[in-house]
This record gives sequence, C-alpha cells and structure tokens, in this order.
Amino acid sequence: MNTILSFMKRNYKIILVVVCLSLTLFAFKYNASKENDPEKDKLLLELLTFVIQKGHYNPADINDTFSKGIYKDYIEALDPSKRFFLQSDIDEFSKFELLLDDQLLNKDLSFFNLTYDRLMKRMEESKKIYKDVLSEPFDYSVDESFNIDYEKAPYAKSASELKDKWRKQIKLSTLSSLVDRLALQENKTNEAKLDAAILKKEEKLKEELSKETAKDSTVTPDKPKTFEELEKETRRNSGKSLDEYFGFIKDLDRNDWFSVYINSITARFDPHTNYFAAEEKERFDVSISGKLEGIGARLQKKNDLTEISELISGGPAWRGKQLEAGDLIMKVGQGSGVSVDVVGMRLDDVVKKIKGPKGSEVRLTVKKVDGTIKIISIIRDIVEIEETYAKSSIVNKNGMKYGIIYLPKFYIDFENKDGRDAGKDVAIEVERLKQSGVDGIVLDVRDDGGGSLSTVVDIAGLFIEQGPIVQIKSAGRKKEVLYDRDKKIEWDGPLVIMVNSFSASASEILAAAIQDYKRGIIIGSKQTYGKGTVQNVIDLNQFVRSSSVGDLGAIKTTTQKFYRINGGSTQLDGVRSDIVMPDRYAYLKMGERDMDNAMPWDKIDRADYSVWTNNDNFNQAITNSKNRISKNAQFQLIEENAKWIDSRSEENVYSLNIDTFKIAQSEIEEKAKKYKPIVDYKNLLTFTSLPHEADAINKDASLKEKRERWHEALAKDIYVEEALNVLEDLQSKAISKKSIPVKIKKDKLAKS
Repeated sequence: MNTILSFMKRNYKIILVVVCLSLTLFAFKYNASKENDPEKDKLLLELLTFVIQKGHYNPADINDTFSKGIYKDYIEALDPSKRFFLQSDIDEFSKFELLLDDQLLNKDLSFFNLTYDRLMKRMEESKKIYKDVLSEPFDYSVDESFNIDYEKAPYAKSASELKDKWRKQIKLSTLSSLVDRLALQENKTNEAKLDAAILKKEEKLKEELSKETAKDSTVTPDKPKTFEELEKETRRNSGKSLDEYFGFIKDLDRNDWFSVYINSITARFDPHTNYFAAEEKERFDVSISGKLEGIGARLQKKNDLTEISELISGGPAWRGKQLEAGDLIMKVGQGSGVSVDVVGMRLDDVVKKIKGPKGSEVRLTVKKVDGTIKIISIIRDIVEIEETYAKSSIVNKNGMKYGIIYLPKFYIDFENKDGRDAGKDVAIEVERLKQSGVDGIVLDVRDDGGGSLSTVVDIAGLFIEQGPIVQIKSAGRKKEVLYDRDKKIEWDGPLVIMVNSFSASASEILAAAIQDYKRGIIIGSKQTYGKGTVQNVIDLNQFVRSSSVGDLGAIKTTTQKFYRINGGSTQLDGVRSDIVMPDRYAYLKMGERDMDNAMPWDKIDRADYSVWTNNDNFNQAITNSKNRISKNAQFQLIEENAKWIDSRSEENVYSLNIDTFKIAQSEIEEKAKKYKPIVDYKNLLTFTSLPHEADAINKDASLKEKRERWHEALAKDIYVEEALNVLEDLQSKAISKKSIPVKIKKDKLAKS
C-alpha cells in the first residue's frame, strides 16, 4: 500500500535535507556496547524527529495535541484488549499525556521506560492468571455476558477484576469452541446412526434374498465424548493458544517495544509515515521487489523450535528435495563453520542465520517428520516469490476469447535494472494474450496495495497513445507531470479494470488514468481505498559514522501527494467505479478516510490530455451492466448480506450461558444459511493457462496446484463474470491482434 520515491534530480529538496542532516550528525561519535542502549534510543529519536520535520510533505506541529495523539496510539498498541494494565497504571501513565512532545524534543525516555517495565510486569502476572483460569472447568449455566468492544471498555480497577476479565474472555473463546464441538459430534452421531440404519435395511434385504444373516456387517457408531471431556478439550486447546501467544511475546525484546513507541510518534504525521527496524526494512524490500536471497523457505515458531511451514516453489530448498514442510530446525551452520544451536532462539534471529548472499552455503540440522535427524546442505540463491508477480489466464465466452491479467502488486527491483518489474511483466502478458487472439482484456488490481509509481506509468502507457498519467506535488514546489511519451499502443481493444476497496495507491493512479482518458471501464467497489500520498524510505545508518552503533533501521515518510490528470486527488476519495458492484464489506469502515490523522483531499490544475475516442459502446456498456446488476438475484443477495454484516459489527455483547449462547448462534447460523449461495456460486466459465506456462506447470506440481486454485476461484467469481460481460458489450468492431513489439519505458521515475 505504501509507495517509495527515489532520490533524483527532481527531488533536490529532499536531497538537501539529507545533506544537511548528514553534516549535522556525521560528527556525532557514538559507541554502543549493549544491545538495549538508551543512548542509541535517544539518537534514534533525534534522527527521526529531524528527518520527518525537514522531509515530510506537511509536518505536524510538535505540541500538546501531538503529545495526546502519541499517548492514545501507544497505550492502545500496548494493550488493545485492556487485559494487562490496571486503571491505576493508566492513572500513572496519564500524567505524561501532555508531556510527550517535550520528552521527544529532549530525548527523554522516562515514559517509555515506565510503560515498558510495567507491561513486562503485567504480562508475567497474566501468565499465572490464564493458567489459574484454565485449571478448573467453566460453569456455563451461569447467566453472565462479555462485551468485546474493548475500545469502550474500562480498565480493571483491581487484580481480582482483571482476573475476572480474563476469565470471561477465555470463557467466551472456549464456549464458542465447545458449542462447535458439540454440534459437530451430534452431526457425526446422526450420520452414523443414519448409515447404520441404511446398512441394516440392506442387510435385511440380503437376508430375505440369501436367507443368511451378516451380523458382523452392522455399523456401530463411535462412542461420543461426554460434555465433560469436550469441555476439558476446549480448555486444553485454549491453553495451547495462549502458550503460543506468550511464546511470541517472549520473542520480542525491548527494541521491538521501542519500535512500537516510535511508530506511535511517526503516526502523528500521517498514517503512512513509519519507522522500520532492520528486519522490517528487509521485509519491506522483499515485498516491493518480490525476491530475496536465501534458501526459499517460510518459517514459523513451534514452541521453542523453528518449523519449515512452506517451501517457495523454484527456490534452492525446493530444488534440493531434502527439506520438507514440517521439518524442525535444530542447528544452523555457515559453510564449513561450526553449527549453532537455534532451539529457543527468536524466529527473526534464526531467519538471519539462514538467509545469506547468493552462492554461499548454509547447513541445517533438522529433525524430520519421522523423528530422524539429518544435516542438509543448501547453496543460497535468488528466490523469486511467484505470487507477487503478474499472471494471466484465458477464457472463452459466447464464441469470444478474453484475457485476464491479475496484478497483486506494482513491484520493482531497484537494485537491478534488468530485474523483474510490473511494467515489463504486464507488457509481456498483454503480448502473450494478443498472440492467443483475445478480444478483450480484464486487468484485475483488486486487493493490490500499490508499489512502484514508475510501473504505473509503464502499464497505463500500454493502453494509450501518449500523454500524462499522474501529477505529483511536493511541499512548496510546482507540480510535476509524469508522461507516457511512447506513441505505440500495445492494446487498443476493449479494456476493463477491476478494483475493490483495498485497491490502493499505485492501483488508484492506474484506475484513475484509465478512467480520465475513458480508455477503459472501471468496475468494482463503490470506491477504492483512497491513498493519494507518496513515501520516501531513508536509511538512518548513513547519518552515523561509528559502525558499532548497530543497525538503526529506516524511516518511511510522506514526501509528496499525487493527483489524477483531471486535477483531483485520490486521497480519501479514491477512485469511484464507473460500474459499482455490491460488495459484502461495502459498509464497513476500512478506507483511508476512516483512518486517524489521514491527510486531507484537495485538487490542483488539470493536466493537458485528450480522451480516448475509439469507444462507441462505452456508455451503453456501463448502462447494460448497471441494468444486469440491478436485476441479478446473486448481486441482490450480496447487497443484503453486506447490510447484515454491517449490522452484526455493532453487536458486541455475548452471553456466557451455554443455552442462551446456543440460541443466539443458532439464529445467526440460520440467517447465514440464506447467504450460503454467495460462496457456492459458479459462473460456469472455464479458465486456462496460456501456452507458454504448459511446460512449467508439467514440471512443477506446486505451480500446477496454484494455477488450478486460481482458475477455480475465477470460476466462482461473479465479479469476474460481470467484467467479462462488460467486455462483451464493448465489442464494436474487429480488433487488430497483430503483434506489436513490447515497449519497455525506462525514462520514468525510478521509484514511487
């Protein structure tokens, strides 16, 4: 969702800030001898404050209002469900509510130290609380309730009141699980009885025919568990879940909690100004590039052990065929070096040891699923995360052939100009679809949170002759316009862009440009997410000369706003669809406009551009679609379901009496049955991969499974079906499908 911006000539103001900051701080001599060094924390606060204030598009005043915002965000982040702190803690903390601005400027850590120490104390106390609560059976006959609206809930006034809050919270969780288990067991028992009855009838018929009995064929249902046994199971499972939660908390150190405090400060500038600790910065880089250097395995914590949860298709571990999902990592060694025991080690630290540069060796001592111990040597390599990249499919409908391109992110590899990026990949997919003879293209950017702005310019340029794509404005500077300057058009046929309420940032710029040119029809949610700002990631390590300081991480700060070519901002408003399709989550508050401290909407002058004229059926296609949607029973059901989901979001009080809870859940389940056709829907269309993927799919079972799942999802997607209907309505003349050389533009802004 968050875009990043490169340092280029046009961004001289930011460069000037960095230079000034460098001159100020390079002379700062600093030596860190401890992992949790308060002097390092103070330096970090100084760097962050200066960089944000000088580089932010519209920096907030650091005053009492700013302080109140930090206080609110930070306390909520530490204890969102109000199950750790007591009211007496909050009373003590609140004395700092209007002092945090002064503490920030003075690099005073007293508030952080107080809250951190208290949180650690309360968490230790909570471990005993939940274990005590789960040591005895719950009495589900008592008439009591629990309110899950934590925001409005008061803090516990005493230790006994806090324990009761834990008891009710855990009781609600176990009650829900218990009712599900009872229902499942009852269904199984009924099914078994039915099967037994059917078999008995069959046996009777056999007996009449053969005059023989087959007593040993009678099915006896499994003995059902007692209520007490099921109740005990739910408590045991709840205990395991809480053990895992506190195990995760144990993995967090003081630096992790200090990052929470810092991000409560950065959020006061705007929701997209964030601090990245070293590991988070690395994850951000991976997410924007879609690749990493390592073995290609996803890891997860399992008690004190690290488990392989998944192998990334095509990666070194996957190619080696020795490491498997479910293997537990005991030791990690580098090349010929001594292996280090990683049992009990933080997950992030294990990941650091396993990752490494391409060509280097890592040795993993693993406990296999069968219990055997094995040492596996893997040569690290570049791992591409295929799910990040664009992919396409073909579908035949009423004698016409259409292509669908799904773009999950506007990715780019900033370190390698020859690496993969969304602009190049979408151009290639368009060319492949043309070679396959498609009559129209759907570009699906639903749930696409953004990425590189330069790739937006490249992708939009595939569908227009030439012209402006997006306008950018920095604080105190004239606007800048990014153009597609290539007169070639890769695809001049019918085009539909699919969006939803989670299409954000770069996705919105693409949809807005296509809409302003009237080049294609935007179909989806009422409006997109509404993020119209540009962020720049600044490495903080460049400002400190001493290498002993450790990795200071980076700051992502809002430096610019972007605007549509019609002059309007996508900030808050997003892009409003030409055709609005009912959305199950349409009434929930999840957009930028619903975020605290979001930057305002505004507009600038319109850019000079001409709308697309080769669209005779454009308005009629929109009208036809709106008529279809209004009469479609499935869409009507989705709209009704959306209103029901919205009304359910306001219901926060749950009974902890099992009979009352069962009745309430039964009513909800009965109502939910009405909406089951939404998930069971099938559009009766068949989607297939393009010819170029055939060999890869045959060689890679994992890729084959992923494509089959995607095609199955498309075949159940009413939104895709309507997008194809719109393409059908846009057909007006024979479409030129001759091959045009794929254009890759490299004269645009490098990062966004």
